[in-house]
Amino acid sequence: METVYEFFKNNPVFFIATLDGDQPKNRPFGAVAKFDGKLYICTNNTKNVFKQIEKNTNIEIAALNKEGGWFRLEAKAIVDKRAEAKQAMLDQNPNLTKMYKVDDGIFEVLYLADATATFMNDNPKTIKF
Repeated sequence: METVYEFFKNNPVFFIATLDGDQPKNRPFGAVAKFDGKLYICTNNTKNVFKQIEKNTNIEIAALNKEGGWFRLEAKAIVDKRAEAKQAMLDQNPNLTKMYKVDDGIFEVLYLADATATFMNDNPKTIKF
């Protein structure tokens, strides 16, 4: 998991794909956090992406670095309602405090479960966590 986290932190824009019915939807994200031994993403519960994840927790993430290396990550995105998880996301991504508060009613954090990251670069590898 640490290798995946470091790739995210060094390349802060990544793309998350979900399903909207039978249509794939892809959008950029930019915040991750480590908390309680898990890797987290976040979103707003009024957005379509959150509604799509509620219907189908399977997501796929793609990220690219400046050198042309990239990875694809398949996982289940599981909502974590704990205030401590939300606070960890805000602490590790201070720019989010302009948009969210732990108890604002819209801020959601989701951890990645049953994850498989496949790195495609000079040293291809697969990491499961």
